[in-house]
Amino acid sequence: MEKELSEMTLQELWEMFPIFLVSHNDRWKEYYNELENYLQKVLEKYISKRISHIGSTAIKGIWSKNIVDVLVEIPKYVDIEEVAHVIEQAGFIKMSADSKRVSFNKGYTKKGFEDKVYHIHLRYFGDNDELYFRDYLNDFPEIAKEYEALKLKLWKKYEYNRDAYTEAKGDFVKSRTLEARKLYGDRYS
Repeated sequence: MEKELSEMTLQELWEMFPIFLVSHNDRWKEYYNELENYLQKVLEKYISKRISHIGSTAIKGIWSKNIVDVLVEIPKYVDIEEVAHVIEQAGFIKMSADSKRVSFNKGYTKKGFEDKVYHIHLRYFGDNDELYFRDYLNDFPEIAKEYEALKLKLWKKYEYNRDAYTEAKGDFVKSRTLEARKLYGDRYS
């Protein structure tokens, strides 16, 4: 009998859903827009802040995992668990949660990835370093290409270990995010 995704170990999930990078796809913006419109309706009662396209699919011209990352920022007075429940009811799978952050995905099946795959990052307003990183790489294409080269180098090494892949990119992401925050100030406050 086949296991449900929720019953699989992290290692089993990594084996089933390895890191796989593809060249930039202009359709990622369309996929994001579709999801943003859907989330605006589903979360109409809660969203008074921002929904944003983040991650490598939001950076022009670089290779990425074929997964559209979306940041949903809610006001600090809103119960994050209540919003998380609404997102789950809308068909997303909760992957991790703490008192300030909840992550979801959609597009993962027992047969592999669907055509459209999403990660939603639900957070309180202001927990948005990814916006600065995205803008910085879009404004400085040569740095975006450095990031792409790093990702391509790490891809096969960590193909079946997403945590190690993310950790290996960490210093680059942190340093560029700090530069972006200095450059852009409180752009997203």
